[in-house]
Amino acid sequence: MSTGELVAAQPSSATARAKSPMQRLLLNPPAVVGLCCLLLLLAGSAVNRNFLMPAYLLQQLQIAAFLGLAAAGLMAVILLGHIDLSVPWTITTGAMMAAAAGSAYGAGWAIPAGLFCGALVGLANGLGVALLRIPSMIFTLGANAVLQGLMVLYTGGHAPQDAATPLMRELAVGRTLGLPNAVLAWAAVSLLVYLLLTRTAAGRYVYVIGNSERAAYLSGVRTARMTVACFVACGMLAAFAGVMLAGYSGNAYQAMGDPYLLPAIAAVVLGGTNILGGRGSYLGTVAGVVFIVLLQSMLAVLQMPEAGRQIIYGALILAMLLLYGRSAKVR
Repeated sequence: MSTGELVAAQPSSATARAKSPMQRLLLNPPAVVGLCCLLLLLAGSAVNRNFLMPAYLLQQLQIAAFLGLAAAGLMAVILLGHIDLSVPWTITTGAMMAAAAGSAYGAGWAIPAGLFCGALVGLANGLGVALLRIPSMIFTLGANAVLQGLMVLYTGGHAPQDAATPLMRELAVGRTLGLPNAVLAWAAVSLLVYLLLTRTAAGRYVYVIGNSERAAYLSGVRTARMTVACFVACGMLAAFAGVMLAGYSGNAYQAMGDPYLLPAIAAVVLGGTNILGGRGSYLGTVAGVVFIVLLQSMLAVLQMPEAGRQIIYGALILAMLLLYGRSAKVR
């Protein structure tokens, strides 16, 4: 490094050393969200003593597992710089097709059928975005509408009559060694996603594509293949969340995935994932999911209407975009 370059670098180093503790905290989104979770627990315990009871916390983690599965797949797509707005009806489709397959062909076909439908939706989304170059927001919004129409056509507009299989119910509400199976399933998926993003070349490619798809392509990364793979993963995880939800409620029903899109996006953004792609931590997403579920529980205790909850989710997303967006995006 030349003398001039060294002198030019000194101010930035001095600036880095001069960062306040608050600035350093804001550069660690998982820590920020973790602190917010702690504050929510303390505030909730002041309203309801059950907030700090182990049984209540396990129940909240069980509920968080459904949102966490959807958020895990959505994060992979957002890291690429895209978005998947078909998550709500992918959840519903996965649940309804799993229950239908279980009733028609036997319980062993239920979960594979649901996951297969989710993979097909993700494949269609990925091909539309990666090969046809249609903006992901437009294509996936259209896919969501198509899925809604297909499910209404399948049921004739009536409530589905197929019940969840015993395995679906056991996976959603059963326990192993005192821990909810749903939490264990989410933990297994979380470990897999974390290792893929941090320990594999494919995970590094996701971040590279999110920072600059053109640069990634010119450097030899098969960007189209990675994009399709991430959308397929998003579809499968959304469908898996639907399978779990059907097991939790006992059956699938129309629009059961509608309440999950905005909270899933909020959890990903709260965890520090850049909505434009290229930066994010899966641990932050997990913390964001826990925060959203605790917030939902708090709002339920306060009897907040659904409209108020949606306003709060939207305000949280905007606030986090303003807060985290000030940090430079790595290029």
